Amino acid sequence: MERVQVLAGIDVAMGGAGADVGTCIGAEAGSDAARALAGKRLGLITNPTGVTRSLDATLDVLHRDGRFRLVAAFGPEHGLRGEAQDAVDIGDFRDERTGLPVYSLYGANRRPTPKALAGLDALVFDIQDVGVRFYTFISTMVLAMRACAEVGREFIVLDRPNPISGALVEGGILDERFASFVGACPVPVRHGLTVGELAMWANETLGIGCELTVCKMMGWRRTMWADDTGLPWVMPSPNLPSLDTATVYPGACFVEGTNVSEGRGTTRPFELIGAPWIDGRALADLLDDLGLAGCRFRPVFFEPRFSKHAGQVCGGVQIHVLDRDVFRPVRTGVHVLAAIRKLCPDQFQWIGTPEQAAAGRLHIDLLAGTDGLRQTLDSGGDRRPIDDLLSKWEADAAGFVKDRERFLVYRS
Repeated sequence: MERVQVLAGIDVAMGGAGADVGTCIGAEAGSDAARALAGKRLGLITNPTGVTRSLDATLDVLHRDGRFRLVAAFGPEHGLRGEAQDAVDIGDFRDERTGLPVYSLYGANRRPTPKALAGLDALVFDIQDVGVRFYTFISTMVLAMRACAEVGREFIVLDRPNPISGALVEGGILDERFASFVGACPVPVRHGLTVGELAMWANETLGIGCELTVCKMMGWRRTMWADDTGLPWVMPSPNLPSLDTATVYPGACFVEGTNVSEGRGTTRPFELIGAPWIDGRALADLLDDLGLAGCRFRPVFFEPRFSKHAGQVCGGVQIHVLDRDVFRPVRTGVHVLAAIRKLCPDQFQWIGTPEQAAAGRLHIDLLAGTDGLRQTLDSGGDRRPIDDLLSKWEADAAGFVKDRERFLVYRS
């Protein structure tokens, strides 16, 4: 039978100005989070973002503290130490620092195997999400929850802030025909939940039914962005180096489904968008004329060192967010695609594997959670069909805001 606990985390006072937000690890003796973990044979799903406020790795804290029995670690996409680029398969290995076996969840297996779970009482999830449906860490979490449910293991989430705030929800609901590893949950693109809240939502809504414990943060409010918390920014993955990147990512990542560079291979991934055949000035003028809220577009040239158009000079734009509370990244990303397609109809292409093409599910469809975006832009991309699509997505997001209400742990 499902059992959900929401436990108080660790309230580490900052002192001085700023928010008073505590993380769930670095637990002093007697805290609820420590009691949730103590004495159990633990496996830990983590990466470099799993740190205390003082930047001690959760892996190291649990390993050296005699109250805890950490017996295995599990690494998501980009690896336990975060060194691998996107879509690079990773194998199992033994961690040199701790001597623990490390099972890859981004290689031959995308979920913990029964063998890997056999020696555990509970599997702990401690990863900083970025608040976006197609970020694969939440897919890893959902698959791990399913694996735990099947073999009767407890699943414990050490909750962390939604870095782009939990107050804003944007984008359409995933059509389950387009479910994939970059879209495991039928939620909006920008879902506005913490990983703990999302785990609670998934456990019930998706019928997972695992024994779930959520260790709650202290002091986090839904309107907070990452830099309001006083917690240090640790890169969630190699191409999300800053909060600026995370702010544009929910919409700029749509460019990943095209032959246009999304800025990978530069120091400003997802903020820089372009290709060798794009006139950056014309694109910036076209986008600025739309009057999109909270942002402006600056014409740029850049040369990616890897990924698309590596070693070639690309023209394009940099997205400058001027007011993040009114900026709508998903809406902006759709209009960026439409503008590039309008300016460069002969060069612009959707990309995907032959298998995706044969199945009628290109990469953009998996990111958007529907083929409606691709079909709308392929039909000519006039403003009215785009506005109609975005209005439907707004209605989807508004409906989700109501549906998620009972799963919210943090309110104001």
